[in-house]
Amino acid sequence: MAEDDLTVHRAASKTGPAGATIDVGARRLAIEDVAAIACGRAGVALNADPEWRAHIERGAAFLRERLAAGATVYGVNTGYGDACVVNVPPELVEALPLQLTRYHGCGMGRLLDPAETRAVIAARLNSLAYGYSGVRFVLLERLADLVNFDILPRIPAEGSVGASGDLTPLSYVAAALVGERDVQFGGRVRPAAGVWAELARTPLTLAPKEGLALMNGTAVMTGLACLAFVRTAQLTRLAARLTALSTVALDGRAAHFDAMIFDVKPHAGQAQAAAWIREDLAGRQDADGQRLQDRYSIRCAPHVIGVAQDALSWVRRDVENELNSANDNPLIDVDGERVLHGGNFYGGHIAFAMDALKTAVANLADLMDRQFALIVDDKFNNGLPRNLSGASVSRAPISHGFKAVQIAASAWTAEALKLTMPASVFSRSTEAHNQDKVSMGTIAARDCLRVIELTEQVAAAHTLAAVQAARLRLAVTAGTSLTVPLGEFVERVTALSPFVGDDRPLEHDLRALTHCIAEGGLIGACPPASAPNGAPRQ
Repeated sequence: MAEDDLTVHRAASKTGPAGATIDVGARRLAIEDVAAIACGRAGVALNADPEWRAHIERGAAFLRERLAAGATVYGVNTGYGDACVVNVPPELVEALPLQLTRYHGCGMGRLLDPAETRAVIAARLNSLAYGYSGVRFVLLERLADLVNFDILPRIPAEGSVGASGDLTPLSYVAAALVGERDVQFGGRVRPAAGVWAELARTPLTLAPKEGLALMNGTAVMTGLACLAFVRTAQLTRLAARLTALSTVALDGRAAHFDAMIFDVKPHAGQAQAAAWIREDLAGRQDADGQRLQDRYSIRCAPHVIGVAQDALSWVRRDVENELNSANDNPLIDVDGERVLHGGNFYGGHIAFAMDALKTAVANLADLMDRQFALIVDDKFNNGLPRNLSGASVSRAPISHGFKAVQIAASAWTAEALKLTMPASVFSRSTEAHNQDKVSMGTIAARDCLRVIELTEQVAAAHTLAAVQAARLRLAVTAGTSLTVPLGEFVERVTALSPFVGDDRPLEHDLRALTHCIAEGGLIGACPPASAPNGAPRQ
């Protein structure tokens, strides 16, 4: 294929804006960079600095020099794991990396979706770009090709214990680079070798350590953690908005969110959540005769949301440190002319971050479920119709409004809460007791994403109900009004799901809204990056 044709194909294959790229190799990446790549909003561009490119090649050359000098290097001329005591004859050294990719082809479970797959590739590319892994520059180019041509390895989600890295799932990335197994390309599942041929690329022949460098790292858990972070940030902001809307729907008190309450208990995330709610309720006056104190799910909402919001600060720190690290083994210190055998593949920080984050997110699900239960119940919703039915008087006896949706939301909440058991405490001794303490970071990340998915479903249900309740409140209580942000929010939701008059199935409405929430289209929420995108690599 001619170079001009390749350029056209690359542009056609990308789902993001033409020319949008994230530079790799020149600076630290932020979580949002990975999210942009994962969602197809950006491709990748390798650092053009010749010194950086030369440094990458020096690592691979140094490794070959060590082998030629008769040095023993783990995973290069020894067996893997417990077989590190097995010396590999020189004539088999070149074959060893391919063996590693093949025998790890035993993943099970669902396949990672396209966004998750792109996030994984971005995380692995960025780690190898630090130049401590002994890989050639061409390997980085091929990883960039996976992103830029949208060649997606079909990665099974299950099979990693999170140390020695994400070996089995990452073997599917390595296999794609060497032209083995299937990939998704152009909307179809195709053999990897055929895709490379179509793009006039020769599948890689892995150099010593390149199989290990691709697989022996934390890219799967880290890529998934980046996506979990972004979706959690969206949920914290949405939970605050729904609290404000529920306050209006219940004819509740805005005074619960007075700034002084949060000044004297100075958790930053809690104060931020309260500020969001105040902004959405700006100008609302509490009336005489209102209940003196609203129930906890309204009054204490900033305290619940604030835990998740504050968690995001240290979760960002740990996820971005892992993202911007050399996390395979052994490491190649070119300048010091050393090979360092260690354990940077251990995913403990990601495991703990994801275990904590999923608990904070599940509490958001529980909060929204409790608010939903209040606004739908005519014993607690201060004069709104039973189950928020919008039916006419003549149809009211047979109308049940949001009754079933509330039951479903309760089920999703229960499942989210059930999944908060920490994965990181379930370390198992594996691989002949060589990997005898493992992180379970990838399981923790997958669990976190599942909790987020369930919580987004709860949020969608609560959103539909809160919008219905607010519209009913406007009709039944004179003088009630919505601020501009809440009014615009109600109109946005109504465009996806009209007012529920007579009962109708709401599955399609819920699916559309859940997708919108997951994609960040309902409300913007991502916190700013901890450092400007142009910050140099440390």
